[in-house]
Amino acid sequence: MDRIHQMQVLVAVAEERGFSSAARRLGLSGPAITRAVASLEEDLNVQLFKRTTRQVRITEAGARYLEDVKRILSDITEAEETISGTTAAPRGHLVVTAPTMFGRLHVMPGIATFLKKFPEMTVDALFLDRIVDMLEEGVDVGVRIGRLPDSSIRARKVGEVRTVLVASPDYLMARGTPRSPQDLAKHALIAARTGNFSPAWGFSAENREISLKVKPKLTATSHDAVIEAAANGLGITRALSYQVAPAVAEGRLMIVLGEWEQAPIPVHIIHREDRSAPVKVRAFIDCLCGHLEAELI
Repeated sequence: MDRIHQMQVLVAVAEERGFSSAARRLGLSGPAITRAVASLEEDLNVQLFKRTTRQVRITEAGARYLEDVKRILSDITEAEETISGTTAAPRGHLVVTAPTMFGRLHVMPGIATFLKKFPEMTVDALFLDRIVDMLEEGVDVGVRIGRLPDSSIRARKVGEVRTVLVASPDYLMARGTPRSPQDLAKHALIAARTGNFSPAWGFSAENREISLKVKPKLTATSHDAVIEAAANGLGITRALSYQVAPAVAEGRLMIVLGEWEQAPIPVHIIHREDRSAPVKVRAFIDCLCGHLEAELI
């Protein structure tokens, strides 16, 4: 069986995490996908996927092989473009991830621009408030908010966001404006119980770092919910600047304790380390980078 075809099937099954969805993506029958994977496993004498009735997960050996396969397929594409002397328009499929609200507000408009410019592309957007394993979950490009650990991830910084405290004008008029972090003990606090939830809020001023344990009057499982609660006068909440920017611009929320803000948090576009990123990845990063750099000034 054609090894290039087997490799393409391997990538599709790994990224789609299923044989049926991979078949739909490649326009092949289910049995054809199954045969290609079985033939590749027989040739390599290794199990590439763990199959259950509910899901298909790539094995550790399969994941290592998948990285090499993607690089090989990328090299083939690059070679074809070079020999033809053309810069072909990107085509194919991309999986993109970002935090939920950031994805909705800032990444989705960039995806829309990209798809309008390159109509032969398709995109699967995973907007999740957790760290995504790009290799295991078949993600091509991601947006990370926060400092990056040393890894095999390539990163391109596109801006920064701030951690801010906000409350509605009506709430502040009724309860007063806090002048120091210690004043928060007298206020109703609202917190988002998301993946990075912490009972302590950090502050920084005059070369001093302060961490205060907070007891929220209200918690919710989404940033949208706590921001709306604060806008409705229920208390003070902590959020990233991009999350509250629309409500602040409309006057529904006001920033408090701005002089106690911690250092800004970097925003990066990331993708897996490759000798040469595929054309579709480079084109998408260029498009999204231009969009985010304009937004995160």
